[in-house]
Amino acid sequence: MPDLIIENGTVVNATGTAAADVVVDGETIAAVLAPGVAETVGLRADRVIDATGKYVIPGGIDAHTHMQLPFGGTEASDTFETGTVAAAWGGTTSIIDFAVQRYGERVEDGLAAWHEKADGNCAIDYGFHQIIGGVDDEALKAMERLVDEGITSYKLFMAYPGVFYSDDAQILRAMQKARELGLLTMMHAENGPAIDVLAAQLAESGRTSPYNHGVARAWQMEEEATHRAIMLADLTGAPLYIVHMSAKQAVEQVAWARDRGKNVFGETCPQYLYLSLEKNLGARSEEWGDFEGAKWVCSTPSAPRRRGHLEAMWQGLRTNDLQMVSTDHCPFCMKDQKELGRDDFRAIPNGIGSIEHRVDLLYQGVVDGRISLPRWVELVSTTPARMFGLHGRKGVIQPGADADIVVYDPQGHTSIGVGKTHHMNMDHSAWEGFEIDGHVDVTISRGTVLVEDGEFRGRAGHGRFLERDLSQYLV
Repeated sequence: MPDLIIENGTVVNATGTAAADVVVDGETIAAVLAPGVAETVGLRADRVIDATGKYVIPGGIDAHTHMQLPFGGTEASDTFETGTVAAAWGGTTSIIDFAVQRYGERVEDGLAAWHEKADGNCAIDYGFHQIIGGVDDEALKAMERLVDEGITSYKLFMAYPGVFYSDDAQILRAMQKARELGLLTMMHAENGPAIDVLAAQLAESGRTSPYNHGVARAWQMEEEATHRAIMLADLTGAPLYIVHMSAKQAVEQVAWARDRGKNVFGETCPQYLYLSLEKNLGARSEEWGDFEGAKWVCSTPSAPRRRGHLEAMWQGLRTNDLQMVSTDHCPFCMKDQKELGRDDFRAIPNGIGSIEHRVDLLYQGVVDGRISLPRWVELVSTTPARMFGLHGRKGVIQPGADADIVVYDPQGHTSIGVGKTHHMNMDHSAWEGFEIDGHVDVTISRGTVLVEDGEFRGRAGHGRFLERDLSQYLV
């Protein structure tokens, strides 16, 4: 006897939609049946969820999060427990966070530290990418052991000199090693040394408000670095994944490479689809709402990018020049954290909290006619599974896959804001006042109901570490 049947719903996969009943046995999907077949053959379950009028989709996979990340003299405010609980509320059932190695540290020590932070504390399944913040002979040797650890992607930074920054020679060496090992190279593509010069010049001239964070990180800094990363990847033959893309011109570089058959991919985030100078301010004041603008400070910046960049991100999703939407979830409270930069934008911790809202915000794109239902599922679940070595287990409603399932009500409504639907460990929301024409009704992780009837029913420790295979997109 199966444990659960979700009946009368519309199953949405990346390949299309179909009326179907989903049978769950233990932690996996046992069958996807035409409506009524289970009853006809006398198949009964311990529990039935009626999904009439609702979508049944694979649980979301957020492939870019930063729980408990030390940054700018403080630490991201979501722990692995609070962040994964918030993720479950929003229909996300797996995350891939970043284990960190900085200058002067060993890759193995950074990875061990992140395992210690996450082990036994996650409400949903989790994996790691590895940040390589100091490319040297020892780090390159350590990369050889990542695949055995179930980590098949790593990240480099062209920004943050003195912390994570890699120069072109280091990037070249790391990409050569990645090509040899089958690792996917993820890149923060901004020209960090040039940004630091611009930021210092702005501060010296007295322009210290949050608005100027984005002025220093001008779109030219993102376009140039994106092109440079593409050229180094082309030279080495290493597949390249550009994270958190925000500038129209940078996406054009990815499109240019893909049109020439290069193994290059792009990710954007909800903030680059919805937040802009016009949206955040409703005006063009360089003071950016005084210090309130700190809540939108992230890198790459969502403002002062203007609305044209947002439209370019949506277009990239439609044309598949951008393949994924992750959150870059890196939350900080205003009090005692963002306030560290009250007198100097350079000291504002960079990050926005979005892990709870990604599935909803992308569904609003369906409502608004920007993407289709299957594309919604592809962006938030299926492509992350394929890109990062979770294919077959995650990202699809099919027999044999993990029973990571979300029942989504298109007739429901979600009002985003602190004190409304906010479960992240933050004292503000960058999404305050957003209204979504849809609602996550039920979240299931490996057959266990985590969220239902407006209650969290899961627990810290339910989530397991995901040892990932190589990306399906490597050639």
